[in-house]
Amino acid sequence: MRLSLKYLIGLVALLSVVLTLAASIISGYRAEQQSLIDGTLETNRAYAEKMAKSTDSFFSSTLQTLKVSAKHLSPYMSPEYVDEYLIPETNRLKEQTNTFNSVLIVDKEGEILSTSPQTLDLMGKKLDSKGGKEALKKREAYISQPYVGLTGRLIIFISHPIFDENGRYLGLIGGTIYLKEDNILQEVLGEHFYENGSYVYVVDQSGRIIYHQNQERVNDIVLENPVVQQLLVGRSGAMEVVNTKDVEMLAGYASLQITNWGVVTQRSKEESLAPSVVMIKEMAKMTIPFLVISLLVILYIAHQIANPLTKLASYAESSTENNQEEKINKVRAWYYEAIQLKKALNYSLNFFQDRVNFFIHQSTIDPLTKLMNRRAMDAHLKTWTEQEIPYAVLIFDIDKFKRVNDTYGHAVGDEVLKYLAESMLEVTRKEDICCRFGGEEFVILLPETDQSAAFHIAERLRKKLESTISPCGEVVTISIGMATYPKDGTHPAELLELADQCLYEAKRAGRNRTVECATLMK
Repeated sequence: MRLSLKYLIGLVALLSVVLTLAASIISGYRAEQQSLIDGTLETNRAYAEKMAKSTDSFFSSTLQTLKVSAKHLSPYMSPEYVDEYLIPETNRLKEQTNTFNSVLIVDKEGEILSTSPQTLDLMGKKLDSKGGKEALKKREAYISQPYVGLTGRLIIFISHPIFDENGRYLGLIGGTIYLKEDNILQEVLGEHFYENGSYVYVVDQSGRIIYHQNQERVNDIVLENPVVQQLLVGRSGAMEVVNTKDVEMLAGYASLQITNWGVVTQRSKEESLAPSVVMIKEMAKMTIPFLVISLLVILYIAHQIANPLTKLASYAESSTENNQEEKINKVRAWYYEAIQLKKALNYSLNFFQDRVNFFIHQSTIDPLTKLMNRRAMDAHLKTWTEQEIPYAVLIFDIDKFKRVNDTYGHAVGDEVLKYLAESMLEVTRKEDICCRFGGEEFVILLPETDQSAAFHIAERLRKKLESTISPCGEVVTISIGMATYPKDGTHPAELLELADQCLYEAKRAGRNRTVECATLMK
């Protein structure tokens, strides 16, 4: 008795019910897990918002500090005040607040008037950094995206424009923060990672990490991170995510209002769920043996069901390959649906192959002469030319064939054409390609054949015909034109044209002869 698939599915469903009963034992564990996840997500969300507000406050304060300096410096934005006012001001901002790794004052033309520290050796040079040029262009309070500065460091540039009392733009005062060195962001955000595995990082508008507990991660692009994708559209919240190290994390995130950056606070899911591990271990002692046995039984049965279907599907997908029927017959189909599918697939595959072979034959064979048609000829010429295989082309037709048709009728004319086709096959080699070009015109393609050998084959065919009585009761002759690749031409169309010209030269010279391309040149 053959088992039906529906009964097998029923058996699997029965086992599923048994497993469902077993799964109820761990429902308490699941609830505890979800509670831990929700609590961690909410904590991280709140903490991320707190860090975002703190960072926003820092940047607001920094911009305000620069604004005050800019107002103070407006009367002194010229070279004569550099030593008396500008250098002392940059030194004050650098040393007093510990906010910036470097400070500079730039005039409206982009020339650096003063820097601190002086060791940067930038005074008198043009401000060519990306952030500096953008700040000069905007002429407003500005916090740049991370870029590589004049000193070769990865930095962000915070600046404020300087205007005189009449509102004319004089330049800017700004400071840099070196992202891969000790900087103020570390003090603002602090070492916010603990033994429980939580930590904080900050990304800019392009998804680039600008602060991380591991400074080697600074400047990494993490656009593929779903949390970062949410931050880039200005959203705040919490979610489960797999980080770039393929670790499942519980992340809270919040956007900064001033810079449009994002703060992420996250902790690994594994560490967050650690308190529930003890409980599940105790429950596992009772349930795992039963679950393992049930799982093995289900896997075995599922495998036995799926195996023949999987193999049949694979062979159906690759049905155009050879020997698929033999492989299908080896599939062990042990239940009704698989047996029927196997039979249907074998039938369909045989039918498909028969139809493919039929259509290939129909599309490449001339129905009257059984020679290859022009489509097949073009394909061979294209392939040989691309592979740079030397070959010769013989193109010929029956001399005064119209008289044969007019005298003996088209039926006899067709017999003469078939007679010519048979003669072509007799004088050519196995690897040669005999084609009907159209009407009474024929082509022979001779691979790996030089001019001398091709001429010999052409003459053998011509002499055979002139010495044999054709189906019309008289001798028919042919005129042959010949060209070779690559000697006479390098393109199939060019060679056919040359061979055709040789054919017409043979006609003009009296018919029943072979003409080579060299003859045309004389």
